[in-house]
Order: sequence, then structure tokens, then C-alpha cells
Amino acid sequence: MTEPSKVLHVRNVGPEITEHDLLQLAQSFGVVQKVVMLRAKNQALLQMQDIPSAISVMQYYSTVQPSVRGRNVYMQFSSHQELTTMDQPGQLRRPTADQELQPNRILLITIHNPLYPITVDVLHQVFSPHGYVEKIVTFQKSAGLQALLQFSLQQSAIQARNTLQGRNIYDGCCTLDIQFSNLQELQVNYNNERTRDYTNTGLPSEQQSRPVGNAPNNNIMGFSLLQSSLFGEGGNVYGMQPQGPPRPGLFDMTGPPRQVNFQQSVGPPQPMNMNMNNMNNMNSYQHVPMVGASAAAAVFGGVLPPGITGTNERSTLLVSNLNPEKVDADKLFNLFSNYGNIMRIKLLHNKPDHALIQMGDGFQAELAVNYLRGVTLFGKRMEVNFSKHSQINPSPDTHDYSGSNLNRFNRNAAKNYRYCCAPTKMIHVSSLPSDVTVDDITSHLAAHGNIINAKVFESNGKKQALVLFDAEEQSTEALVCKHASLFNGSTIRLAFSKLATV
Repeated sequence: MTEPSKVLHVRNVGPEITEHDLLQLAQSFGVVQKVVMLRAKNQALLQMQDIPSAISVMQYYSTVQPSVRGRNVYMQFSSHQELTTMDQPGQLRRPTADQELQPNRILLITIHNPLYPITVDVLHQVFSPHGYVEKIVTFQKSAGLQALLQFSLQQSAIQARNTLQGRNIYDGCCTLDIQFSNLQELQVNYNNERTRDYTNTGLPSEQQSRPVGNAPNNNIMGFSLLQSSLFGEGGNVYGMQPQGPPRPGLFDMTGPPRQVNFQQSVGPPQPMNMNMNNMNNMNSYQHVPMVGASAAAAVFGGVLPPGITGTNERSTLLVSNLNPEKVDADKLFNLFSNYGNIMRIKLLHNKPDHALIQMGDGFQAELAVNYLRGVTLFGKRMEVNFSKHSQINPSPDTHDYSGSNLNRFNRNAAKNYRYCCAPTKMIHVSSLPSDVTVDDITSHLAAHGNIINAKVFESNGKKQALVLFDAEEQSTEALVCKHASLFNGSTIRLAFSKLATV
């Protein structure tokens, strides 16, 4: 074992992993002073503020496998005690945390999980309630779809970042990750769906994009680079292919603020209206995905559960070894919705014991994999893994739950995350009718296994129950079959409880 050092050596750092990704791995343990990306070797070096912080990182990841963008990375103490070569040619320097957060009127925006086209019109609609937007540039980098947005005032940029960080543009996708840029001015030469100068409406439109290598004077899609290092080398601008024109009225900002429409529809949904006057009254079903390990850890009191990294971005799961005679999409929804919102479920006809499940985000998918892998359901030991598919496309045999009010994480998400656990023998039942008795609830659930004990109680004026089964397999079957079932005129809700006794 190498002697402890405040410099950490990270291996298996793929080309898709950014400095920001690595920063999120370690920043909850202390200040990360420097990051060096050794791209040729698929490695990186992180320098913590002090040795105790570095030791905390290593102690945590000795029990939890660190994973970034679905790739396992491996950490150890570096033989270097200090990084002193940060300014040599060919190496990148990461600003310190204090430097990184210096406010600026220009924002660098990364859009995660962009299931729908993000144009300058969409970004303008989302950000303009916070101040006058002067210019917008969109482009594609290894981190994903990104944009630079310039406000006329620095205070507007600060307000927009504080308000919109971590929120969705569309329901369940297109999550905003916002940082301050170190650029001083954007120069835009064309007004089109990728670049826009709102201070100069007379600029021409460019219909065809030029290859980066042929762009004269470093002009890329109408944007003159003030710092060429911003884009890196060889990256095509706005690589995401458009998915058809927006529906009429999509960008119509007149009239009252629009609420989220949860009905399944054809084409992209309406962007969320994020006007400051309405932020506190946003639709209570809006889900805000976790952004980074530190944000995920916050809902668990600062420490993630064992096996959870909070850095996974793959939201679609492949579930196999199911019992096809007893399992259907609704039963899978009832089980997997304990760990996050369910977007879509698809049972595979060519493999009847397989199913694809798209969760609300990568963090929720990671919770489901961690807690449900190997769980027995209807006599079969389930296998739960991340799918190679980024999403489940709508089709006649796809079940869409994105608008279901039975999704548990639409409100009180932080509280629901803390309740997450592997299946237990104890079931918590809520939304019960006021006149329910113990005999009523045990009769409703008895078909699924031997009930050891049960009690009915009242909390906050609402009747609830705890039911203890003889085995986890029995309680799991009861949950998947009776969650959201009709009971004496009420739609009841079932969840696993961490309590050991009634």
C-alpha cells in the first residue's frame, strides 16, 4: 500500500469522463485543489486540500466501488505528495472550488438526458424570466449537450443558477447542470436554432453547418471562440440530431404559466415554466433528479448507503429471470417504484422472462439495482442490471408510467429516498379508510403469505398499518400484487418498512 498522500491516482478514466465528474467523486470529503487528466493513459490525478481528506476518500471507496457514467474507476494514493506540474503544456488545470464559483454573467450549461431537442428558443424560454438574455450558443462536447448563455447583468446569471440548477426542462429529462463560465463576452455571427444574438436581430441565418476543420478564423457555427480550449479538439458542434420541428405554440409565452401535462402525447412535451413568481408553486409532481454524488448523499444525511455511488447516469434497467406467467408491467411498476419514478416498462416478447424498465434518472436506477438484484419474486431470483439502452422508445407494447400519480417520488422525494431499503418482511400500508380494522387488512393480504403480526394506527389524522410476514418473498409478493389496489373504496399504498417488529 502506497503511503498516504493528498494526491489520489485514478485509473480506467474513459474519454467520456470529465474533470467535473471526477470532482464530484471527491468533493463531498473536502476541497479538491487540482485535477490533472492524463488522457493518453486513461488516468487522472486529484489533489485534495490535505491528507485527512484524501484518507476519507480512500476509506469510503474501499467499501464502495466508485463508478462514473457507468464505468468503474479505481483509486489509490499517488506516489506524489504534491502536484507541481499543473502548468506544463498539454495538461489541464482545474480551478479551485473558490475560483470555480466566481460569479459571471455568462453561464456554462450542461443538459443531461436530452431526450428532446434543446434549441436556443427552449433555453431562452427557460432562462429569460431571470433577466435579459443577450446571447446563446449551443454545442456538443464529451460531457454531452452544452450551451453558453450570456445575460446582460451578472445578478441575473446568479439568480438563474440558484433557481434552475438541477431542474428539468421537460418532465423527467433534460436536466440542467449550470456553472459560471470564465468567458467575458460571446461573439455570435449567425441567428439560427443553435446560436442567437438577441441584441442584433439582423444577423443572417446559417442553414448548413461547416465542419470544424474548415471554419475560417476559428468560427464555429457562428461563434468566434475567445478561448479555443473551451471546446477541446475535433468536437463537432451541436452533434444532437433534431427530432423534427416543435409543435405549434411550443414557445408561445403569452397567457398564464403552463403546468406540466402528464398525459401521453405525440411529440415533445411543453418545457417547464420556471418563472421566479411560480417556482414555489411548481406542479408538485415535478421530479428533480440527483446531480452528482454530493447531492445524492445530502438526502441521506451526508453519507450514501453502502453500494451507492450517486454518479451513475444510466437510467434504463434490464431485469431478467422473471416468472412470465405471473409478472406483468404493473407488478414491476409496484416493486421498482419503491426506488424512483418509473417512466416506461417494456416486456420483451422474444425473451418472456426479460423486461426493460426506465427509471426517472441514473440515481434512482442505481438504487433499484443495489436493492433488488437477487430478490426472489414469484419463486424466481431476479437479475437486475443496467441496460445498454439509454431509454425505452414509445411503442404499442410499451407501458408509459411517466404521468402516473402512483409514482412515489413526485413529492417529498428526499423523505422517500431515506425510506429506500431492500425488501423486508415488514410492509407499511397507507391511504387506508378511516374504519379499517386489523382483520380487514390481514384478510386483504393473507393470500400472499403467513402473517406473523399486524397493527393499525393513526398518524397525522390518517389510518395506516404495519404487517409482518414470515419471509421477504411473501411480503414482496404482497406488495407487487396489492400496492394501488382498491380496498373498501380506497386505493391503498404499500411499501417496505425498515422496522423489525410491529
